[in-house]
Amino acid sequence: MQRQIATQIVESLRKGIPPVRGVDKYSVGHEKLIEGIKKYHFNGITERGIIRFISGSWGTGKTHFFRLLREIAFQNECLVSNVQLNADDTALNKFERVFYSIIRSISTPDYFSENTFYENAPFGRVLQESLAYLATGKRSSSNIFSYEEYVKARELLMLERSIDIDFKKMVQKYWETFLPEAPDIALQEQNRSEILQWFSGEGSLAMYRRRFEVNKIVSKENAKIILQSLAGFVRLSGYKGLVILFDEAEQAYSIMRKSSLRDAHNNLLSLINNIESLNGLFLVYATTPDFFVDAKHGIIIYGALQGRIGKPEQRKPRALDSIWNLDEVDTDLSNYQTAAEKICNIYATAYPEAAAELPSEPEIDIFVKDLFDIHPTYSSVRFWRVLVTALIAHLDDYQDGEIRTVETIHGDVMDRLRED
Repeated sequence: MQRQIATQIVESLRKGIPPVRGVDKYSVGHEKLIEGIKKYHFNGITERGIIRFISGSWGTGKTHFFRLLREIAFQNECLVSNVQLNADDTALNKFERVFYSIIRSISTPDYFSENTFYENAPFGRVLQESLAYLATGKRSSSNIFSYEEYVKARELLMLERSIDIDFKKMVQKYWETFLPEAPDIALQEQNRSEILQWFSGEGSLAMYRRRFEVNKIVSKENAKIILQSLAGFVRLSGYKGLVILFDEAEQAYSIMRKSSLRDAHNNLLSLINNIESLNGLFLVYATTPDFFVDAKHGIIIYGALQGRIGKPEQRKPRALDSIWNLDEVDTDLSNYQTAAEKICNIYATAYPEAAAELPSEPEIDIFVKDLFDIHPTYSSVRFWRVLVTALIAHLDDYQDGEIRTVETIHGDVMDRLRED
């Protein structure tokens, strides 16, 4: 592991939150589920669309699991887009806005591994890498392509029947900005920006018709068709598919008006009914248990939707289940100890000068057990957050040469996490 990534992991865990990268380096408890997802879903994503739901109470690790799933998706040659659903600007009842969010947060494996921050328009990198792949057979972030390479990529694009014609035109226009005879850099950047805005739902049809000769913009009426085109484009670009992680963390469904809620339910039902024909799409929708059973806002009020989804089962989640119930994932003391040992190794990579002074694995195991024993069973703060935050504090103590008691560290960590 690179030291930079190790440091990022440690800094995130110090705050009690999952890191953006490297979750797979210390995650425990989901091994069987992840193996099933690889076997049954990633291996078949090119031939069909897939949708699964995640149910989990607050603090059960949905964000952690999403970031783990993102790592696994990249390792299995997929693109990933992580969409935060909310009632203001990314509600499921307005699917065109959901599509815009998918575009704004999509990422390739190379882009994700190379960047420590997110650009405003990462879809540009997807288009750039696709040109390189179709033109040369290799993915790269090259800035210049020959006219012959461009023509080869364009012909392959135009032959792909699963992609909407206006989608193809905008991709083609973006690719043209990488030709040697392209306009000056300022005009190139302007063209790229305007093209990416088309995918993000910005600007007027009149402007795009005049500038790029297209006949539509992404709208409520065509957003699902354009999503299908996006999936086809991803496969054409040499990836297995696109994994879209929908996170309904804010419970947007619970504050919607009845009409909006019905539109959201209809859009979700439409996705479910058509998912198998959307080759290359893997949708994962994470939410709280209320989404499935609440008598006022949950899918229980829409019989057709409830019949297609069901409700969380009271057992450990399996890959083929429609709903992965994270509340039933039983993490025991040995799992926590294994994770702590892995985090200690990551810490040693982040701070190699302190590696010789860190506690041994048996000492780490004792620390975790003592912490586990004193943490209240029904605490509002989940033990996992307490563990990672307290462990980093404990390792920091070893660097400073002032070792505090488990009780002191636990008290300090609990005070801090309650304030977050």
